[in-house]
Amino acid sequence: MSPTPATDRAADPTAARSSARVLEAINRKRRGASLTDEEIEGVVTDYVAGRIPSYQMSAWLATVACRSMATSELTALTRAYIRDGRRLDLTGIGAPVVDKHSTGGVGDTTTLIVVPVVAACGVPVAKMTGRALGFAGGTLDKLSSIPGLRLHLDTDELVPMIRKVGMVITGQSADLTPGDGATYALRDVTGTVESIPLIAASIISKKIAVRADGLVLDIKTGAGALIPDRPDAVLLTQTMMALAASFGLPSRAVLSDMSQPLGPAVGNALEIRQALDVLGGRRSPGLWDLCAAISRLMLQSVDPGLSDAAADAMVERVVDDGSAREMFVRWAVAQGADATVLADPARLPTARRRHLVTATESGVVLGIEPRAVGRATLLVGAGRLTHDASLDYGAGVVLHHRVGDRVGRGDVLAELHYDSGDADGARALLAEAFVVGDGDCAVPPAVHQIF
Repeated sequence: MSPTPATDRAADPTAARSSARVLEAINRKRRGASLTDEEIEGVVTDYVAGRIPSYQMSAWLATVACRSMATSELTALTRAYIRDGRRLDLTGIGAPVVDKHSTGGVGDTTTLIVVPVVAACGVPVAKMTGRALGFAGGTLDKLSSIPGLRLHLDTDELVPMIRKVGMVITGQSADLTPGDGATYALRDVTGTVESIPLIAASIISKKIAVRADGLVLDIKTGAGALIPDRPDAVLLTQTMMALAASFGLPSRAVLSDMSQPLGPAVGNALEIRQALDVLGGRRSPGLWDLCAAISRLMLQSVDPGLSDAAADAMVERVVDDGSAREMFVRWAVAQGADATVLADPARLPTARRRHLVTATESGVVLGIEPRAVGRATLLVGAGRLTHDASLDYGAGVVLHHRVGDRVGRGDVLAELHYDSGDADGARALLAEAFVVGDGDCAVPPAVHQIF
């Protein structure tokens, strides 16, 4: 819901009182005071109703970002985000339902892999996802490269889809968390996206609205992560888990590595092909290690007695026998996808041009800067710098090596796929992203910690 224009607020007799309340909340928070449930709910409710202007809400968000929030305040904020919104009722599915969330990154195709893997293991999955702005690709953008696939299901369609197929992936529904929906766009333009309390309340509010029986969080750390520093990423993980627990939602979490691109493909249709390859048995290093760990935790979140070995065996089995890939195709076709394209992924959008980035010296790949790779894909249209920008679904990058690999002079490091855009700038970024030199290299693990 959009805030009411200033002229309408001036005619609203309650607007002055609402502005006075939010100013008092800002001043109290700035002084380090804890806000009451009523104060927090009042700020969010008044903004959603259009009774306070965006500049005052921006000031409130910035103050929260600077002063942080206690768990009790975060619980009140999360409740305010959900207030007056719809809640999914998943009880009709007849089995525990699990959800997952990733803070995203470069080459992060985990949702496209773990959701069908877990569903193929017999555990229903409900996943709402979003688009991206900036260097980290969004799952919805990747799926949009599949012709015919419907990605904005009505809320009433979600439960029937899960019952029919075993899983659903759809765009985020604004009617589930109206408070979060009203404030998120404002966070995006006020420098408060990376605030730990605001991230936690935003993510957990949507998970509470979905009302799954278990949640697995994938929190990235490293140069390409939303929260690069590991101590801050751990704090975000612990904050979200505590917040979920305050609403009675059991959760597990993975702290995963984003010091290099997660998978070899970075770009929309390229990542769909990659996901189908992995689901068909091609276990890409790094990407598969993380997907296997998340899948195990998702299975255990609804069956706590399941051992690691038993869960891992289930995951391996559905990949090896083709069930996981079949699940992805069955789900996509149920949501309108062209079955002939999924049967032959070469028919997905494909860029006409290629450029190979090669090593200028022999040695070991000591680093691959993920943000540089992500920015390279932006320059050729695989991502968007503004919300209304169009995408080139065939554009992107395919990496031929990972950190720790030994390469020779002239070996291909990466392949740029493009039709238009600033290809020269993208090539330069890719060349700079790879650090090749002598000496030993500590290869970062895909999973740093499990909570």
